[in-house]
Amino acid sequence: MLFSEVLAQLRPEADGWSVEVGEDWQQGRTIFGGLQTALAVQALRTLVPDLPLRVVQTTFMAPVPAGRIRLQGRVLRTGKSAVHTECRLHDGDQTLCLVVAIFGAGRESTLRIEPRRPDAPGADDPQRELPFVPGITPAFTRHFQFRWCEGGFPYTGAAQAVTKIHVRFREATTATDTQLIALADTIPSPGLSTFRKPVIASSLTWTLELLDLDTHFAADAFWRMDAEVTAAADGYLAQSVQLWNPAGRLAALSRQSVVVFG
Repeated sequence: MLFSEVLAQLRPEADGWSVEVGEDWQQGRTIFGGLQTALAVQALRTLVPDLPLRVVQTTFMAPVPAGRIRLQGRVLRTGKSAVHTECRLHDGDQTLCLVVAIFGAGRESTLRIEPRRPDAPGADDPQRELPFVPGITPAFTRHFQFRWCEGGFPYTGAAQAVTKIHVRFREATTATDTQLIALADTIPSPGLSTFRKPVIASSLTWTLELLDLDTHFAADAFWRMDAEVTAAADGYLAQSVQLWNPAGRLAALSRQSVVVFG
């Protein structure tokens, strides 16, 4: 099922929302984390329909299996320009994933800093594409196209935990903030590139700050993600990612805490 079709199936219920997610969106034992967060934001959009999304903070507490997913959301506080909300994906009384989303109106400011995208090879080399291999690469990756421009593929014994990767949906669709959320969580941790054999890894927390809200790009345009593990110890990785839009502007900043078993 396409990403847009999954989001379109989100249905209101008496105490929240529900949606059916197929096994093609799995990431190991759980549903792809970017889709979990996107579904939560899509649900919260019914509570805050007009303000731009500014920050999303996600805690992945337990695996969210494929099938029927139930969500509950609420507004925590409405301020003069910002609205804080939360959404929980749950199984009975157990919270599996907690998402805090902050929506905020723009305001006048003289401060403007526009980072410059570092130079890197383009996305025109199909030899640098990560193939989808059933049983090897996560199921959800069949919905995306990845082309490495710098750094090693996962499990190739790279010297550094740094990658630059072009990514886009295989689905021809107009980008939205929910799709930007999904894109920002697609690539494998660059820490996996330093291993020489597959290991299990999982995100604990994720913070995404949206900076450039322009999503009006061609459906087949590549976005670029520059990722780096800034520190690692005791099986925990601290990871930073810059997401650059097809026009070369910084669209989002991502920070993740990742656990690795190996």
